[in-house]
Amino acid sequence: MILLTGAAGFIGFHTAKKLLQNGQTVIGVDSLNDYYDVSLKKARLAQIENHKNFTFHRANIADHKAMQDIVAKHPGITAIIHLAAQAGVRYSIENPFAYAESNLTGQLSMLEIARGIKNLSHFVYASSSSVYGNSSTAPFSTKERADEPVSLYAATKRAGELLAHSYAGLYRIPSTGLRFFTVYGPWGRPDMAYFSFTKAIVEGKPIKVFNQGDLRRDFTYIDDIVNGIISCIGKPPVSDTPHRVLNLGNHRPVMLGDFISTIENALGQKAIREDAPMAPGDVYETCADITDSKAILGFEPQTTLDIGIPKFVDWYRAYYGA
Repeated sequence: MILLTGAAGFIGFHTAKKLLQNGQTVIGVDSLNDYYDVSLKKARLAQIENHKNFTFHRANIADHKAMQDIVAKHPGITAIIHLAAQAGVRYSIENPFAYAESNLTGQLSMLEIARGIKNLSHFVYASSSSVYGNSSTAPFSTKERADEPVSLYAATKRAGELLAHSYAGLYRIPSTGLRFFTVYGPWGRPDMAYFSFTKAIVEGKPIKVFNQGDLRRDFTYIDDIVNGIISCIGKPPVSDTPHRVLNLGNHRPVMLGDFISTIENALGQKAIREDAPMAPGDVYETCADITDSKAILGFEPQTTLDIGIPKFVDWYRAYYGA
């Protein structure tokens, strides 16, 4: 039995769906906050909520008492996949306290939950490529210190890793932080560039092209990410301090301008591009070194952008009737 937080989120929903297909029992938790369209979160849940092996609880992970009550109702939990978090680099500039609550207090709450579950096999949690900041060394390796974040969001995700490391050492909780690199695909988040670009192009509205399109991103398709997460569950670290971080990325960075062209080709429609300067908190490049992920998890991304973007566009058209 697996406790999965962020079950109504983009990555959480796809992970839950795959776990259920694999015959696992999933206890899903999500606060269904209004950071973006709640109806999309509910529509994701509707795809899985009637599955016999799925139970959903609406709760805030930062509410430790609520989380304790949920765990008490499900004594068979053997692993935790903690994906709930306050996402978004730019939103963290406007609403910093939301990040402290979810990504710091929430992470601490979940570590305490993990601490209280006897014989927990693995605590797997979401981190982010943003922790690397404006690293000049590409591809980004988990051996880097990653101690110069350029956004509050990145700082909270790195702090979450340090909290997990301390708990692993103190209480021998096998833990793995997964640094995700720009995840995209069907049922994605509306605040992400590929989603907002598609929406604007379909509606004939202009899109902002930051840094004149001179940005590089390691876009990673959702199915590849989910395969990495699920592979990780059964492979906990073993050491005196059983904690590690791993990169899950496509390790093939794409220029933002080329990325927009791929969306245009999938839509059969040109974008109205408006150049804009680099946004506060953004980084120039993300690129994952997945050497360790390959060796430990057998992680090998299969989906290229020219395959993944059309899949997203097909879902977008079907979901929105566009």
